[in-house]
Amino acid sequence: MEPTKFILAEKGIPESWYNVVPDLPFGLEPPLNPATREPVGPEAFAPIFPEEVIRQEVTAEPYVPIPEEVREIYALWRPTPLFRARRLERALDTPAHIYYKYEGGSPTGSHKPNTAVPQAYYNKMEGVKRLATETGAGQWGSSLAFACRQMDLDCTVYMVRVSYDHKPYRRVMMQTYGAEVHASPTELTQAGRNILQENPDSPGSLGIAISEAVEDAVANDDAKYSLGSVLNHVLLHQTVIGQEALQQMEMAGEYPDVVVGCVGGGSNFGGVAFPFIGENLKNSRDTRIVAVEPSSCPTLTKGRYVYDFGDTAGTTPMMKMYTLGHTFVPSGIHAGGLRYHGDSPVVSALVAEGLVEARAYPQNPTFEAGVLFARAEGIIPAPEVNHAIKATVDLALEAREAGEEKVILFNLCGHGHFDLAAYEAYLAGNLVDLEYSEEAIDEAVARIPG
Repeated sequence: MEPTKFILAEKGIPESWYNVVPDLPFGLEPPLNPATREPVGPEAFAPIFPEEVIRQEVTAEPYVPIPEEVREIYALWRPTPLFRARRLERALDTPAHIYYKYEGGSPTGSHKPNTAVPQAYYNKMEGVKRLATETGAGQWGSSLAFACRQMDLDCTVYMVRVSYDHKPYRRVMMQTYGAEVHASPTELTQAGRNILQENPDSPGSLGIAISEAVEDAVANDDAKYSLGSVLNHVLLHQTVIGQEALQQMEMAGEYPDVVVGCVGGGSNFGGVAFPFIGENLKNSRDTRIVAVEPSSCPTLTKGRYVYDFGDTAGTTPMMKMYTLGHTFVPSGIHAGGLRYHGDSPVVSALVAEGLVEARAYPQNPTFEAGVLFARAEGIIPAPEVNHAIKATVDLALEAREAGEEKVILFNLCGHGHFDLAAYEAYLAGNLVDLEYSEEAIDEAVARIPG
């Protein structure tokens, strides 16, 4: 008898988050003071993050306990299901076994509440009244708005203008949860005004929106800043995905030869991949780990591995990461969650050390893969995860050509119900594929101080 398609972990929600950093066979470069370029400690984050979040950012503990209050809210949607994509396998005529971890069943339809809830919780415990943040596609903003409502906090979201225009219902979702939403860049902050003075028609970027949210948080004593990707504590919280997947794959009687995730800042990729990377490092597994990004924002595949700012205004500590330069403004592709100039320092180090491989695709081939998946499996994926699906399809076809029964796992990090305008454009043949030349990247990288 074949194993059931719907596989739930018997042990339920993990009791701790997994921290991959202590298991790395190399050290991470420290963040630098933006003014002096000298290494900084946890105190550099005190103006914007609560104490417990800062502690988790720098912890050397391999596991961090999840508060029961957080696990109770997680129980609204966790553990999330693992599916075997048999219909996709048949459509591709591949001997590969394709599995996907489905995060689209959360209240906001993506993986983002996995970190939004604990971040709101820790801020609430320290007496913070309001959180300010940025959002690209709107999945992070809607997730933090949801989490703030659970914790009775106010929420202010600076939404990248091109996504604000492309995805109005994400804005409505945030407002339904009680958040205040602004199209970034705005006239409300000095960072926003500076950008608008240079370019009144700026489409915005995550770097710009981060600058605005950080400025807002620092200027108000009762507010803190909350980040949805990139930093260690964010990826730490997301590892509930991979830990559940490890249990579920065991229940299915298989283990992945390849784990695939899309990458913007690194949160959903780290969430699914880090526990499997830990198995590679600790238990001599040899799972291939693949990170996938858009060709129009090719941070891991064409960026430079150098110190750079996390935001456009240059107010955050500088981090060693793959970057296209903090002034880089990506084109307005529909995968708004992948339009970030940099990447997680941990993910970047893993790529630099050869423990993770990176590849990039234009948006038309990714939508082709997303439509193929939707017609086979029934779920319309978010534009971001279409990149992971495209890589999965390619890997499955490679297995067919080689006659190998590979096991492939990818993270379906969110549904595309609010992205149907993007699918409409694709089906009408109106999507444009954009790739940045080495000259354009060199120009942006040249603006990085030092």
